[in-house]
Amino acid sequence: MNLKSHLIFTLYTIYGILLKVMASKGKARGISGQYPLVQNMTVTEGGTANMTCRVEYNDNTSLQWSNPAQQTLFFGDKKALRDNRIELVHASWSELTISISDVTLTDEGMYTCSLFTMPVRTAKAYLTVLGVPEKPEIDGLTKPAMEGDHITLTCMTHGSKPAADLRWFRNEKEIKGAKEVNASGKTFTVRSSLQLHVDRNDDGVAYTCRVDHVALTQTPQQATEVLEVHYAPRVQIIHSLAVPQEGQYLKLECVSKGNPSPDPVMWTKDGSELPDLDRMIVEGRELTFTSLNKTDNGTYRCEAGNHLGTSSAEYVLYVYDPNALGQHGTDHALIGGVVAVVVFVTLCLIIVLGRYLARHKGTYLTNEAKGADDAPDADTAIINAEGNHAHAEEKKEYFI
Repeated sequence: MNLKSHLIFTLYTIYGILLKVMASKGKARGISGQYPLVQNMTVTEGGTANMTCRVEYNDNTSLQWSNPAQQTLFFGDKKALRDNRIELVHASWSELTISISDVTLTDEGMYTCSLFTMPVRTAKAYLTVLGVPEKPEIDGLTKPAMEGDHITLTCMTHGSKPAADLRWFRNEKEIKGAKEVNASGKTFTVRSSLQLHVDRNDDGVAYTCRVDHVALTQTPQQATEVLEVHYAPRVQIIHSLAVPQEGQYLKLECVSKGNPSPDPVMWTKDGSELPDLDRMIVEGRELTFTSLNKTDNGTYRCEAGNHLGTSSAEYVLYVYDPNALGQHGTDHALIGGVVAVVVFVTLCLIIVLGRYLARHKGTYLTNEAKGADDAPDADTAIINAEGNHAHAEEKKEYFI
């Protein structure tokens, strides 16, 4: 075989190998393309699930959907199971899509799409059904509650899957409760309790229990209860004048807060009934003096009560003479000015005296140190210091 023939034979050999490789790749592509493709689905209870099965390559082979019980739902475009909730959406050689409406928890499970080749090829898709929690209910609320009571509010919801979350709110501010979860078949019952020590500040407060769950995509389920608390009244008197004067108009208001409302209230003066009802007018909770005079001086008492107790407050009224009040005001101002001057002078004297004492003490210490400055050693310094003391003592005796 010459060189030319050998070259031609080699080229034909390579060409044959390439044809075989290309054929094998095409065959493999066709086989892999005949595997069905599906996806897992999640749907809320009561909703609609669309189950789709596709193939990239199909040589006129039928597709089939089966439920978790291996019952055939659709074979191609032919319905096999009598269930009005299951309908055909689309059927072709490359796709089979069916819908299941009004889904229940029993529909959950593994669905199978089959491609009837030889051998049969299958793909599995899991349908997850979310259980919608029921609207919560709040128990344990007594109406009315009494101040000082200990009560337990309980919120409960059924039918959630997975288990729901319960949250408590006091006037829209979140507070923490104690949660408990119990399984009931495929769903869960969730309970949350809230311990309260009731006081008057809880009267009219709204306690809300809210359910959070993945199935509640819009407004969450919730329940609200408004707490009513009965408590004994508290009373205070508000007056319209800081310094009542003769001839002025004065109004005393008895402010009482209690539940049930302590209405009406009772006014007395010095432990007895009001003496002059012509000038003292009682309207509801208000006591009004149309024109004050000295005879109105005294202690006024306002009393209010309900079935839980009674409370009272007192106001001591002293009516001033307008003319004397002005004179007294001038005297008080003069006295205040004098006191301020006396205090200032006293402070100045204390400061001067303190500085004098401090300077005198410094001079004394300086004289004592002179003996130490001139002494060659410590003993001589002490002797010099004693001499200075003796000399000073002599001076003292001399001057005496």
